Amino acid sequence: MNRRIIAFSSVFVLVLVAVFGCQKPDTTEIDKWRSEYEARLKSEDGWLTVVGLYWLKEGKNTVGAGPDFDVQLTDNFKQGKLGEVDFHDGKAELTLEPGVQAASDGRPFTTIGLVSDDPPNKPNKIQVGSQTFYLIKREDRYGIRIKDVESDARRNFTGLHWFPFDDGFRVTADFEPFETPQEIDVPNILGGSFKMSSPGLLSFRLGGKEYSLQPVEEDGELFIIFKDLTSKSEETYGGGRFLYAAMPQNGKVVLDFNKAENPPCAYTAFATCPLPPPQNRLDVEIRAGEKRFGDH
Repeated sequence: MNRRIIAFSSVFVLVLVAVFGCQKPDTTEIDKWRSEYEARLKSEDGWLTVVGLYWLKEGKNTVGAGPDFDVQLTDNFKQGKLGEVDFHDGKAELTLEPGVQAASDGRPFTTIGLVSDDPPNKPNKIQVGSQTFYLIKREDRYGIRIKDVESDARRNFTGLHWFPFDDGFRVTADFEPFETPQEIDVPNILGGSFKMSSPGLLSFRLGGKEYSLQPVEEDGELFIIFKDLTSKSEETYGGGRFLYAAMPQNGKVVLDFNKAENPPCAYTAFATCPLPPPQNRLDVEIRAGEKRFGDH
């Protein structure tokens, strides 16, 4: 064969390798998802604004800025005492101090009953200055959660940390449905457990090995609370991570661990997160998705 032809062929092969063998994966969709996730986190209603959670006792609970109050607002509230929450048998009523102004969903009041976030309820949120607070219910406990749009965490936020995109961590799982959804106990950070409904099991292969996860259903999606070996090395949050997936189609579910996210407890000490049940603790490193929050 002509030497010029051989040389040309060799160069052509090298060009093909350079063009196709070194192409970077298209991360447009993942980049968009991560950008939107970060925007929600640092929004005026995001988890970075959560600054307090105070469990109510039976009877009077004082509310104000400073350590002398049962429910403590931040120092952004300058009037000392805001008022009192009268709590009896799961019912809470807030009465403001004379001269204090606050609103519920934009409407001023002096006394108001507080509605908890216990489904299907939506809590009525109390606004005072830069702060918002509302009643939450967890198992048999009721508490006041406080948010402040001027929180240090929100003002000092510099971004999240992610593993590089890896298409190998986007897998298709086989869905094995239960005859009827099972109610399972999911441990939580409070030391108790949440009752959640699980529709079935997910089986998938990763690195040539078989794994399984048990999802629960939340708002029409599969919600997977899992933990992997990266939490031991502190690359990821020690309490595990969350992953959401679409409901099964023809017995299949796409699990994209590039979208694995930290639970709210990674961002604030005042969240009440579920923790991975024993069956969702994987003996493998999932080096994809969100890393541990904070300075590296």
